[in-house]
Amino acid sequence: MRENNRGLGLFTLLVYIFLLGPLLIIAVASFEPTSVLKFPPTGFSLKWYHNILEVTMFVKTFYTSILVSLAGNVLALLLGLPAAYALSRFSFKGKEALNAVFISPVLIPGIVLGFTMLKYLVSAYHLPIYSALLFGHTVIMLPFIIRVIASSLSNFDFAVEEAALSLGAGRLATFFKVVLPNIKSGIIAAVLIAFLESFNNVDISVFMTGPGVSTLPIQMLTYVENHFDPTIAAISVLLMVFTAVVMFLIERLMGLSYFTKR
Repeated sequence: MRENNRGLGLFTLLVYIFLLGPLLIIAVASFEPTSVLKFPPTGFSLKWYHNILEVTMFVKTFYTSILVSLAGNVLALLLGLPAAYALSRFSFKGKEALNAVFISPVLIPGIVLGFTMLKYLVSAYHLPIYSALLFGHTVIMLPFIIRVIASSLSNFDFAVEEAALSLGAGRLATFFKVVLPNIKSGIIAAVLIAFLESFNNVDISVFMTGPGVSTLPIQMLTYVENHFDPTIAAISVLLMVFTAVVMFLIERLMGLSYFTKR
């Protein structure tokens, strides 16, 4: 039994090294003082973190990514919240098919989805780049909004809603005064997860961006084509820290068990 536990522990350690090793290498290499990315670094310097602010396109595309993610999040929440409520609360014909449609952006490969949007939104209907980018990010955020909020609603006792309705409250008032306060943490977690998915997205953004309009991940790819300094490693470290903080907040709000129930 001890040998089995030892083998399992060793296997787990190797998996952690495999997953976290590249991230650790990038983090350490970001402090390289010379203009060439090296591991192990020849010294210690924070100048590449400062260089992020010196490259104006990084700052500009960062704001673009934030604005698109926030605006898309609002649209996805406006669509996803009532959809999640209807799918959790009511039984109707075609419910499973409708649920499959809402979840399909996660199942379809991002490159296929991005190319399809490029062909029909940009090429066929000549949608402006910002509008197409916003539409694409709303579509990829919608499944996360619906899935997480539906998971939160699965723990909500709809008998409380029925009691409020029986006491004379309107359905809309009941939804805002009874249902929403009880799933508030789920909504916040859904928004945070969707924001991360949008902010770090590459496969949709690479098709939806154009001249003068780009997101931070796409700008990072463009920068790597012409430079080999540790600036991208420095940005990656900041994004890893940002992602870790958001995931910590999600865990504090809901716990990982919410994402394994449905």
